[in-house]
Formats: sequence, structure tokens, C-alpha cells
Amino acid sequence: MLLLVLLCAQLCAAALSGRGEFRLAGLFQIHGLRPGRPLARGCCVAAAFKSHGYHLAQTMRFAVEEINNSSALLPNVTLRCEIHDTCTEAANLHATLRALGREGRHRIELPSALQRYEPRAVAVIGPDSTQLALTAAAILGVFLVPEISYEASLETLSLKRFYPSFLRTIPSDGQQVKAIALLLQHFGWTWVALVGSDNSYGRDGLNALYELLAASDVCVAYRGIIPATKDASSPEFHKLIQILVDIRVNVTVVFSNRRNAQPFFEAVVQKNITGMVWVGSEDWSLAQTIRQVPSIRNIGSVIGISVEQAEPTMLKRLQSWENAKERGVSGSAGSTGLVGENGPSSSEGVQLNCTQHCPGGHLLADTPDVYDMQASYNVYSAVYAVAHGLHDLLGCTSGVCSKGRVYPWQLLQKIKQVNFSLHKSQISFDANGNIRKGYNIIAWNWRGQSWAFDVVGAFTVNPDQLHIDQSKILWHTKDHQQAPVSLCSWPCAAGEMRLQQNRHRCCFSCVACPAGTFLNRTAPYACQACGRDEWAPAGSETCFNRTVEFLSWADPLCWVLLIPTVLLLLLTAGLAALFARNVSTPVVRSAGGKMCFLMLGALACTCSSIFFNFGEPTRLSCLVHFPLFTISFTVFLSCVATRCFQIVCIFKLSARWRALHEAWQRRGGPALFIAASTTAQAALCAATAAASGPAVPRRRYSVAAERVVLECGAGSAPGETAAMLYNVLLSLGCFALSYAGKDLPADYNEAKCLTCSLLLHLICSAAVLCTRSAFRGRSAAVTAALGALGTLAALLGGYFLPKGFVVLLRPHLNTAEHFQRAIRSYTRRRDD
Repeated sequence: MLLLVLLCAQLCAAALSGRGEFRLAGLFQIHGLRPGRPLARGCCVAAAFKSHGYHLAQTMRFAVEEINNSSALLPNVTLRCEIHDTCTEAANLHATLRALGREGRHRIELPSALQRYEPRAVAVIGPDSTQLALTAAAILGVFLVPEISYEASLETLSLKRFYPSFLRTIPSDGQQVKAIALLLQHFGWTWVALVGSDNSYGRDGLNALYELLAASDVCVAYRGIIPATKDASSPEFHKLIQILVDIRVNVTVVFSNRRNAQPFFEAVVQKNITGMVWVGSEDWSLAQTIRQVPSIRNIGSVIGISVEQAEPTMLKRLQSWENAKERGVSGSAGSTGLVGENGPSSSEGVQLNCTQHCPGGHLLADTPDVYDMQASYNVYSAVYAVAHGLHDLLGCTSGVCSKGRVYPWQLLQKIKQVNFSLHKSQISFDANGNIRKGYNIIAWNWRGQSWAFDVVGAFTVNPDQLHIDQSKILWHTKDHQQAPVSLCSWPCAAGEMRLQQNRHRCCFSCVACPAGTFLNRTAPYACQACGRDEWAPAGSETCFNRTVEFLSWADPLCWVLLIPTVLLLLLTAGLAALFARNVSTPVVRSAGGKMCFLMLGALACTCSSIFFNFGEPTRLSCLVHFPLFTISFTVFLSCVATRCFQIVCIFKLSARWRALHEAWQRRGGPALFIAASTTAQAALCAATAAASGPAVPRRRYSVAAERVVLECGAGSAPGETAAMLYNVLLSLGCFALSYAGKDLPADYNEAKCLTCSLLLHLICSAAVLCTRSAFRGRSAAVTAALGALGTLAALLGGYFLPKGFVVLLRPHLNTAEHFQRAIRSYTRRRDD
């Protein structure tokens, strides 16, 4: 069976040959089999002439001749090209095996070691299609014969474990897929359809593009295959076009070869599909057969991927060379020097391995189009890559090339390492054998009557970047400047998350993120919670740092409270100094004598505790603040209670319970009561500190969303409330004793002022107790400071200021005679 295939393949293989020391095999499709016409005896029998393949073959001949005439590249070495017509798969297989065969032999003879094998051709240029390239690459890879394709872009060919000797001068579909994905993202097209040809090129391209888009913000509404039939009116095309209409996409990517793309667009025109954007792959975006479809200019805008433009200098030289060749063969007898399969008559002849005569007068008649020119430069680059690899392998840098043996694997290594400039283009290959080359982005232009295209951008590699000049694109929209949109759902406003409506993530509704959360643009489908020290309003895209709240020293309200606090301290110190100077006078003795200094000292300590409400809470302030205020104020109230009790006992109880009064005085009742009361309060404070944990500032996050309240840890603990209630009970006792002495002599009657002072104190204490749980942070500090100031001012003003006023401004009332008259007057009133 294999012999039969090889025999049939040999009948349709065509070769263009020239004499030289190193042979390059070129695989080009110069003829193509017509549909419905079986291959009989040769390529020319039932084949259609392919001008594209012929132009590429001519380019290879031109490149080889140019290198042979060069003194800088391979100076004393001559290359020879052997061009095969891969009109069918069998012809491609035969051409590949012929390139592997040894000189003068018709079969492959394997040596004991493959690394010593010398094939007929040192390298192979081509073939063009992916299907043919897969076959050739698999066979040539076994022998590590370098193969450089000029049009096979299938990404699978980059797998070196399967195709170790395959290289190409056209970018791979992997790069093309990246370019298309970046193009869609550049214009914000997130709702697209993908259709591809029913072959390896289309299917693999669609799969790679789908996987790449799945990791981006672009959604694929539909992925389909173009029917293999060429009848644009077939039901298969009708169904495909109807799906594109139903899914309501404005952008469709057509990843197809030109042969399948033509009937597809004929069907699009027949169904009157207009106003869409069509993104084309490089194989059809500049194809003449597509742009010549009748009424295709009505389908909308066409943006395509195209290989980089060929170098104009090279194309002009190629054109001149072809013209010279045409003039040189114009006198031949209609067949351009065609002979039988025994070989050409000269290096300029054409050898066709066909048994029938093939007309050749039309071979040079067609003018190459843009696609031909781009592919021609790829062939030109491939030949020069082989030449530069040979140049390095043969040591030609010295000016003279060596004449040693050249094994395929040696040349393959050198070709992979080439890096040279060719007509302002840099030629080199990456580790997978892909040329380091990008794409042009083109847009169809229908401004005039004839078709044209504009290069509107470029895709460059290493790194992968897309550059688009949108001003050069003529869209099908009304103003021709605004790019069309293709969305399933309009973008959400700032701070709104997406609620997915179906399996496509691009179809969604929008909901504002709740307070305390934010929308991360990289995760638009879920709101993320802010950190503990952060906050965010509803519908936010970022979190803000919470303000740490406390009564700062720089706060104006702090200075409003600080001034009366200092004044109270100064007043307390002044009264202490005044009483010290007049400690033996009756007024000072009636106020408590030396106990006054303990009372004033306790009030001073209580007043000093107000300072701990200001500034950032620290461990020291939290440890000292509450106990200092509570215990010192307990000392003051205890002294007031003992003083009131003593006066009531002297004037009202001494006659009835003289023993009780004497025992109270003899056993140091005042001191014991003050010590016991203070000890009880200190015990309450210690229990509160033990129950509340370490006395350190704590952050409270539940007060407000945008604030963090920094306060001492105890807060409104039950122990603190109990300690404050203890002082309230002492105050009530003082109030009762003071009120009991309301009818005492005027100089001993402290009921009026002290009762009012204690009432103010009780009101302030009640206010502080009631608002402890309502205020936090700065407000709590202000409330505590105001409560303490109100209490201290009331007690100083009600108890000590009247006495200080008498001592300082009414000295005639501060005498023993005055107090004795007051006592005698009270005694007479009581006896009466």
C-alpha cells in the first residue's frame, strides 16, 4: 500500500531545480485539485493553477540566486533549490521523502546512527498549510532536518517534543490569538461570538482564543464552526447566521482560512447582516477572494490581523528579477522550457514530474497581491535563515567557507541561533522555533469605489503589546469615528457589584455595596469587607482609615475645659494658703481646723484627675484616672460627713447622748470613719480593676462606622458604677446631716450653702451616671470633665468660699466673742 501511495505521489510531484553544492527543498502548492475531479496521472491533469504558490516558488529561486551572487554570505558556496509542487497530500508526502532521500537514490537508507545521515536536502522550506506541515514536520523531525514553514501557523507545531526540527517565519497562532484578545479588550468588546473554519487552523485557533478570553473580562456568547460546504445558501449557513443574530452580538471573530471564509461572508451578505464588527484572522483579512464578495462592503467594519508588511526594497528587487526572467524565457515555445521528469536542461529550466504537457505561458501573468507579498517575504526570510545558519556552520566569517560534511542536526542548531538584519527587519527564532515577529492591525477602507486597507496598529512581542491608532479607523457608525460597543450589560456605576444573571459573567445587574464594604475592580462580583480599622460608605470603591477619637490637647474644647480646671486648682491652693495663715481663728476651726487641709488636698487631687481626660489615653492615665477621682472625692465627702456629724452632735445630741459624743471624740471617731470609708472605696476600685483586666487603652469599633473610640478599658463596668454610687450614698448622708443642722447658729449653720452644693453635686453625678453608656470617646471625656468641674465648683463654692470670704474680707466676724454671742443666742432660742 505504501509503495502504491509513493508511486502515485511521484506522478504529481513537481520540482524546480538548479545546480549547487547544498540543496534546499521548497514545498509550494503551485496547483490545486479542482472539486469533483479525481487525480489521474499527475498534478496538471485535473489541477487548477495557484498563482500564490507560484509567486512563492519564484521568491525562493530569487533568494537562492541572490545569495549565490553575494560575496558576504556563503562566499565560495553555491546553493541549489529543488522546488516541489505539493498539489495534494500524497505529493507533499512524496516531496518530503524525496528531500530525505540521498543523492542519486530513490529510497531512504538509514545508517546505523541517525546523526550521520546525509539527506538529499540540508533544509526544507515549507509547506504552506497546517495539514501538510504536520505531516512533513513529523517525518523530518525524526532525522532533525530543518524545516522552515512560511505560512503554517498552527500552535501545535511549536511542541518541540513532537516536531523538534520545525521552525517558521510566520508568527504562530498563539501570538495571533493574543493579538485578537488584546484587540477585543482594547475596544471594550466584552460580548463577542467566535466562528472558525472546520480544520486544525480554525478549531485550534478558536479553542486557544476561548481559553484566553475565559481568563479575561471578555465573554464568548457563542462559539461555532463554519460549515465545510461551499454553498452559501445551505441550511447549515442559515442556522449559523441566525444564531449570530439571536445572541445580539455586535462583534464576531472569524478565525478561518480564506477558502471557508468566502462562503461564510457570502451567506452573511445574503442574510443582509449589517452594522457589525468582524475581526479577521491573518489568513483571510487581506484575501482578494473575500473582499471581492458582492456587497460585502455593507456588512459593517472589518478589523483584521495581518503579518507585518514586506520590505519594499526586497519586493522591488524581486519584481525586477521576475521581469528579467520573463523576458529571458519569452522566446521559448509556449512551455517556458518545460521538459520531462528526467531533469531540467539548464538551471533556469522548470522540471515538472508530470506525464502530460502543462501550459506555462500564464505563470508570470498574475500580479502578486498584498497576501502574496507578505508570504513572499516569509519565504525570503526562511531561505536567508538557512543561509546564515550554513554560514556559521561552515565557518565563513573568515571569508572562506569550509567544505566539510553538513549534518541536519548541526545545521538545525545554527539556524535556531541566527540573529541577523534583513532589509531593516530583525530575523531570529525563540526556543520553540517561532520567529520573533508581531502582526499588523489593519482596517478595511471603503472610502472610495475600490477596496483598500489601512494599517491602524501593531502587535509586538517580547513583551506582548498592542498599539492602536483609532483615528485611522473608519467605523460603520454614523460619525465614522466612534467605535461600536458590544456588551451584554452596561457597566455598573462606581461601587456597584455585579449580580450574575446567567452562565455568562458579562450579563449582570448592578447592586451598590453596603456600608463597611468596598468593590475591588479586580473582583467585581462580590463586595469585600473593609479592615477593622477602616470604614466605607455605601457604594464605595475603597476603604478609608477610621479616625481614632479621643479628646486631644489640640482640641479647642479641651482648652475650654482646661482653663476652669486650672482656676479651680489655683483657688484650692489659695484657700489652703489662706486657711494655713488663719488656722487658729474660729472660722477655720469651725470649718474643720486641720481637717480643712485634708479636704482641700482631696479636692485638689480630684481636680487633678480631670487632666487625665485630655490627650491620648495611655496605660498610666487609665490606671490612675478613675481611682484618683473616686478615692480622693471619697476622702472629701467622708470629711464633710464627719464635720457635719460633729456639729450636730455638739448642738443637738451632746445633752441626750453625752457618752456617745465623748466616745466618738475619745476613740478618734472622725479618723476611723474617714479611714474606713476610704478603704471601702479603694477596695471597690481594686475589685473593678481586677475584674476589668489590664488598665490599657482599648479601641471600640461599634460606636460609629467612621470612628474608632480610644478609651480606657473599664468603660461602664459594674465596679465603676458601684464606686460612683458609693460616693452618691456618702453625698446623700452629708446632705442629710447638713440639713439636720439647718437651725444651728449662723456661723455653724452650713446647711444652706452645703445643701445647695451637695444638690449640684448629686445632679452632676446623676448626669454622669446616666450618660456613661450613651457617650464614648471624646464625648465621654467631655462629660466626665464637666461633671467633675460642676461638683468641685459647687463644693468649693458652698463650703470653703463663704469661710474664706469671712476670713479675708470680714475679719470682725472671725472672733471668739462673735461666735460666743451666736452660741448664747442659739441656746436662748432653744430654751424658749
